Amino acid sequence: MLFLVRHGRPTIVPGVAAEHWELDPAGFDDVWALRDRLPAGAAWYSSPEPKAQQTAQLLTDGDVGVIDALREHVRGSAWIEDYHATVERAFAEPSVAAYDGWEPLEACRSRVTRAASGILSAHADEDAVLVGHGTAWTVLAAELTGTQPDLARWRELALPDLITVDVGQSQAFRPITDG
Repeated sequence: MLFLVRHGRPTIVPGVAAEHWELDPAGFDDVWALRDRLPAGAAWYSSPEPKAQQTAQLLTDGDVGVIDALREHVRGSAWIEDYHATVERAFAEPSVAAYDGWEPLEACRSRVTRAASGILSAHADEDAVLVGHGTAWTVLAAELTGTQPDLARWRELALPDLITVDVGQSQAFRPITDG
């Protein structure tokens, strides 16, 4: 089983790119509440972003590998007033950047799928917990299940939240050859 944890509530710092935000200590209890829903003895990995690493540290006493490819959909540092509408455009047209400086969502999907596939291959006989981000996990869950990204679920994701994917031993990963 694959457990995709969305990071806890960050401290938003205007003028600082979201990839540098840290967890808001007022939200630590929400993160700790997920602990009982996660498997003991799993392999743990995190995005390199501080809010993801800090979430992982609150959830496990074990080692957590940091994998750069698990970072969120790259969005630059500009503050966007219509953020949700812009992300929805990214889902609608994943092969193009939805905003100046943004990574095409297809590139994010390819990157996180490659990383997750490698992790799952290396830990075929155990559960894996990946701590990261909502958009990246939405496209990854869709890729692993052979479905379209669940945009309604993306809109409803909490900070933190948990998505589980039963990859099973019969799960065949399509090779990713682009990007």
